[in-house]
Amino acid sequence: MENETRTRQEPIGEKAAQPFFPLTITGKILLGFLLLSVLVVIISWYAISNLERLNRITQGILKRDAEVIDTADKLIDSILTQELYARRYGILKSRDMIALYWDRSREFEQMMNRIASLPGSGDIPISYLNNLYAGYKQLSARYLQNPGSVSAPRYHEEMQKTQDEIIGILKTVSADAHRAQNEKMVLTAKISSEASRVSWILCVSGITLGAFVVFWSTRNIASSIQQLKLATREISEGKFDYTSMIHNRDELGELSLAFSEMTKRLKRLETMYLDASPLTRLPGGVAIDNILRKRISDGAPFAFCLIDMDNFKAFSDYYGYAKGSEVIKAVARIVESVISDLGAEEDFVGHIGGDDFAVITVPERYKALASAVIERFDREIPDFYAQKDRERGYIVAKSRHGQEMQFPVMTISIAVVTNLYHVLVDPVQVGEIVAELKEYAKSIPESIYVVDSRRAEVAQAVQDATVIPFSPKNTKAAGE
Repeated sequence: MENETRTRQEPIGEKAAQPFFPLTITGKILLGFLLLSVLVVIISWYAISNLERLNRITQGILKRDAEVIDTADKLIDSILTQELYARRYGILKSRDMIALYWDRSREFEQMMNRIASLPGSGDIPISYLNNLYAGYKQLSARYLQNPGSVSAPRYHEEMQKTQDEIIGILKTVSADAHRAQNEKMVLTAKISSEASRVSWILCVSGITLGAFVVFWSTRNIASSIQQLKLATREISEGKFDYTSMIHNRDELGELSLAFSEMTKRLKRLETMYLDASPLTRLPGGVAIDNILRKRISDGAPFAFCLIDMDNFKAFSDYYGYAKGSEVIKAVARIVESVISDLGAEEDFVGHIGGDDFAVITVPERYKALASAVIERFDREIPDFYAQKDRERGYIVAKSRHGQEMQFPVMTISIAVVTNLYHVLVDPVQVGEIVAELKEYAKSIPESIYVVDSRRAEVAQAVQDATVIPFSPKNTKAAGE
């Protein structure tokens, strides 16, 4: 296999030593695109100029012609409605008809103002229409004062003549707007057809030139990509010792170096996977140690949380190994669920072994995570006990010394160590501190988390971490 690999790798070095074009991939592509730049500028300018022209025409249709047509039709409806309410008032003598009449009158004036504000409304006889309508309103007011008077029919007849004249002018305005709209639509279709034809010609030319540029560029890098494909196949088969021999002085050469680094990382990840707990599928001690060592070497703030169940051995002895395994898996689900809901992508969950778990997070989150784990644990774990044991609050089992004792329902102890208050140099030091904290936490007969912060002067300078120095009388517990 070694000879085969060397044989397959040697051509890479030969090709790399005699590159087709002494430029980086970016330089080759940019050089190729330089040939397209003039054509792209022409296509873009032509398309944008035609789009702007079409946009101006469309805006004229929408903001002027269509608006004039719609408003003119509404004005006709409005004045006809006014005349209807006036006649109804003359018959019914209802004050509601007068109110409706003047509502339509105000509406008519508002629409006239709207037409006057439209762009290009100078060819519409706005002033003449306003004068006509002012006379119409005066005649209407006289008619509505006394519809039963002798003069009322004369006022109504003059109102009808003025109304007909107003409607005639509005119909003419609407017809002119329709004609202008149709002319613009024809012009739009003509511009669109011409722009489409020219754009197709330019696009076909651009595609042809682009195909040539792509072929020319890919020919220079295809062989190196093929070798990277070979490397990918080797890695997918688990051969993480495979080393690519690409020596190009371009991005593919850099990618080849990154590939080598990736294989080293994959090899480490494979070690972490093999170290995973077969029960919970969580990373085991080796992975936890590697992650913790990395956080320490990076010098970033972190919080290491050791999670341990109290009275678990008694429970497992009493109910059996299978039941104990179910509890361990349940705790794993609880911790993973809390991290998923409240944690972040960089938070890490591991299974040290037995009933011990580890969480590595940042100091700003450990309080919320620990509290949530305790709350869910205390809510779910009692369901694993038989009803009679749950009701009386304990089971009777043998201790490590063979004596029968009462063991309460399981609780959980969480010991937290952060590097905000200690200069931590290796995982062993963290383990010693967290082991001391765990022993103290387990001495308290309830679910609890304790935090070591014996450098109180540092704690005062940290605004986001409210912790208390660890001692038998000075411990921060969840819920306080």
